[in-house]
Amino acid sequence: MHNRRQLMLAAAAAAALAGSRAAAVTPAEAQLAGFLDQMFKETLEDSPELVTSLGLDKGEYAAAKSRLHDASLAGVAKAAARTADQLRRLKAIDRSGLTGMAAVNYDTLAFELETSDAANRRFQYGAPGAGGPYVLSQIGGAWQEVPDFLDTQHTIDTRADCEAYLARMQAFAAMMDAEAERVRRDAGLGVVPPDFALAGALRGMQVLRTPADRATLVTSIATRAKAKGIDGDWAAAATKIYDGEIVPALDRQMALMEDLKPKSSHDAGCWRLPDGAAYYDHALRRQTTTDISPDAVHKLGWEVTRELSARAEVLFRELGFTKGKVGERYIALYDSQRGVYPNTDDGKARILADLTKLVEAMQARLPEQFGTLPKAGVEIRRIPPATEGGSSTHYEAPSLDGSRPGIYWLNLRDTAESPWWFLPTTTYHEANPGHHMQIALQLEADLPMIRRVMGFGAYAEGWALYAEQVVQEMGLYKGDPLAEVGYIHDALLRSARLVTDSGLHHLRWSREKAIAEMRAIEGDPEPLAAQEIERYSVWPGQACSYMVGKVVILRLREKAKAALGPRYDPRRFHDAILLSGSMPLTALEAVVDLYIQASRA
Repeated sequence: MHNRRQLMLAAAAAAALAGSRAAAVTPAEAQLAGFLDQMFKETLEDSPELVTSLGLDKGEYAAAKSRLHDASLAGVAKAAARTADQLRRLKAIDRSGLTGMAAVNYDTLAFELETSDAANRRFQYGAPGAGGPYVLSQIGGAWQEVPDFLDTQHTIDTRADCEAYLARMQAFAAMMDAEAERVRRDAGLGVVPPDFALAGALRGMQVLRTPADRATLVTSIATRAKAKGIDGDWAAAATKIYDGEIVPALDRQMALMEDLKPKSSHDAGCWRLPDGAAYYDHALRRQTTTDISPDAVHKLGWEVTRELSARAEVLFRELGFTKGKVGERYIALYDSQRGVYPNTDDGKARILADLTKLVEAMQARLPEQFGTLPKAGVEIRRIPPATEGGSSTHYEAPSLDGSRPGIYWLNLRDTAESPWWFLPTTTYHEANPGHHMQIALQLEADLPMIRRVMGFGAYAEGWALYAEQVVQEMGLYKGDPLAEVGYIHDALLRSARLVTDSGLHHLRWSREKAIAEMRAIEGDPEPLAAQEIERYSVWPGQACSYMVGKVVILRLREKAKAALGPRYDPRRFHDAILLSGSMPLTALEAVVDLYIQASRA
């Protein structure tokens, strides 16, 4: 009976948000539906990796399995032209003829296309749409992304899959040369990564450049083809491409990174780049999906930090940590080695096993707060040692066809950096009720396909950070001050990101000052804080998406509670947000208004 009621609530919320589908479709709605379908097809054409990630690289899209996207200068120009044309076609649709979710769909696409097109027209360097100023860095580039993609997302079940894998290995080598072409162009414009980003990229590339018999690119296809009983010496075939094409291309990238060192600076912020202040404004708008200013970001960061620190002080007194400021007490907690597993493969395997039990326990409690639950499962895996030096803990979406679960990738390079006291909150953020719930439900939702695969950082990261607070409100940390200190730590990390991101890119802080400020707020070990700051030095604005998104969702929740009073149901509120898919925060306000109207009716 309880489950049946949840299904009825979820169905009611979804129907209310979708509007009456029995009603006649207006010309504008029909035009928008056609545009959304066409945009999805164009997105798949431009991103073979997305086709594979969604599990669609078969039948009509089988050819995509042998390709990677065009990362060349010509490819970037073509993508920018496509964005401009899509915006033109969208603007030809009469927005005044749209209501309900059709209007939300329009506004979502309009924000994405307008933001990207404006940045493409203004900035001729880095990732399209002000998505990051550097083509290559310690966290960016094909060298960082393609090996893991081929190992974890490119499925191997047939001989054709193996041939496609080899074709993608060749495309990987070509992509690295295409990236090098863009890096040289950008360097000519005065855009060179900071010296620490170059050093980090070179370290990572050197780790990747291992002998063929130990290279994941080679062993992955060999091992999986053998397991499937696919005839052929795939190790030899992959080794030929690896040694003959990939390693030389990687060497050329490494030589280019070395050549850039004399032109590099230790300044961490993008303010030093051509039109750098405007670049940060565009990046901030793209990442937060709001018009928040750098000064407002900085102010919000300190306000939230003070509020969280007050609660942390109470908890630390309970734990016997009474000396110093909150950041210093977190440093002392790290130094105490509480909750640290052995820094061995066995110790790391135990962490994964214990966190898996935590995920299973949370699964049983989800119906208390959430109406619709994802069908796709989620697994926890360790980030491979070959890439853990520059990679951060992150989530990877499941495939559309259900063949691959969601994956929560955990960085365990040093267990002293991952004591148990904050791992539960990190797990709730990455798995359920955080990223996995949101992204899996979006892929499973009754939405146009382009909306099912689109993502907005402020919505996704805001939801995951909001979900951490919902877990706390569910009482999971009651009577356990150490676990709650871990929860507060994760929130302080996000408030510190507001402070340091705006500090780096707007206030012109040095890398060292930003590291010191981050440690003063949330007390991470120096290597972890340095990795954070270096990450956001090359990815401006993204650090701000988490807390800005959470603050907006909390404000909308209070709006719904005030409007509905005793009729407010958290499960229906969460369904309204999650089943509507990822969107700009500006559009999310309209979704909550629709939910309030439907609930009143």
